[in-house]
Amino acid sequence: MAKTQDFTAVMKDMMGAFPVDTGALEDAFKSTASLNEKLSGVALDAAEKSAEISNKWTKETLAKLTEVSKAKAEPADYAKAATDFASASAEVAAENMAAFAEIAKKVQTETVELLMAAGKNAAEDATAAVKKATNEVTAAAKKATAAK
Repeated sequence: MAKTQDFTAVMKDMMGAFPVDTGALEDAFKSTASLNEKLSGVALDAAEKSAEISNKWTKETLAKLTEVSKAKAEPADYAKAATDFASASAEVAAENMAAFAEIAKKVQTETVELLMAAGKNAAEDATAAVKKATNEVTAAAKKATAAK
């Protein structure tokens, strides 16, 4: 009967000739984790500032509603209080929406800057990894050729 050949040694030799650099994978993981940390920081900072604006806006609205809800001596005073509340609310809404827009603009700017820096770093890392792999494969090929 024919005996099957054991390819274990052949596979070990072949895999040894083309080493895998796990350092590159570790560096990629670290870079990704660092980028995620920075992006999370941007998002959390924006959420905190948005919450502060919302809280301030709510407090101001409630304070104005307290004034509107007070009993008035004349019926016309109710209309004036409602008109004053509406105009003050519109003014505050415009201010707060502008503040939210500033936060959004800052988040967008910081995110683009982080992603551009990460892209540049990734390109540099990829170039270095390809050069290193090319040198290793060339050296392994020369070694294999010389061994024959």
